[in-house]
Amino acid sequence: PLVAIERIGPAPRIPLPPAAARPLAGMRVLDLTRVIAGPVAGRTLAAHGADVLHVSAPHLPSIETLVMDTGRGKRNTFLDLRHEGARFAELLSGADALLRSYREGALAGLGFADETLAALRPGIVIGHLSAYGVTGPWAGRRGFDSLTQTSTGFNADEADAAGESIPRVLPCQALDHASGYLLAMGVMAAWLRRAEEGGSWRVRVSLARTGIWLRTLGRIDGLAASEPTQADIHDLLETHPSGFGPLTAVRHAAILANTPAFEALPAMPLGSHPPAWVTAA
Repeated sequence: PLVAIERIGPAPRIPLPPAAARPLAGMRVLDLTRVIAGPVAGRTLAAHGADVLHVSAPHLPSIETLVMDTGRGKRNTFLDLRHEGARFAELLSGADALLRSYREGALAGLGFADETLAALRPGIVIGHLSAYGVTGPWAGRRGFDSLTQTSTGFNADEADAAGESIPRVLPCQALDHASGYLLAMGVMAAWLRRAEEGGSWRVRVSLARTGIWLRTLGRIDGLAASEPTQADIHDLLETHPSGFGPLTAVRHAAILANTPAFEALPAMPLGSHPPAWVTAA
């Protein structure tokens, strides 16, 4: 399936937060993802009011421009899971969801397999993003958007459309962004099931499956379209202070009259916050 949701452990029903201006106010999310897809999922949950704490470590690579974009709405901290597992487990005990994009088995090697996470925090929802899914000959293979574009035929089709023989990439990381939004949707759906049925849950989304779905939506002649001007997109942009200086970025796509979606916190450099929750449990 495009978004797979499965129960992975027992837990009592946990009600959804009471009605508020921000639908996910009071929900806590540990975001262990990097680059685009997973961080977009965390940013989306934050835009609807969740307390999202992004967890990285000084030894892990990062791309600053992507931190600026996907870090909006979140706090972020450094926590080395190789040596600070006890502190991580303490954070986990207060979390409603955990987002991960490590290759299959990586967190388990640190003592945090999904079943362990569910035992430590009954009722947790684990959002798992992968490149090629968890079944089949490519299960567990590392990958990112550009590689998955190639393996699902996008680059060949882009070249054909341009009349070229050399593969061409899409003009944006469409698989990443779409997968991030799908993962956020899946986490919210799993929270609803937790409230109605109880249980701990896992949500799986893969870039490859997202790519296959996107290909079913049809195509337009992109080369015939005109390039948008700054004036064309002016109402889609917002400028806010950030830890990197004034930051202009694309606003959240949803326009909701009663529960507006927005990033309440500015993007900050990695490791700017302590490893702690700020919302009441």
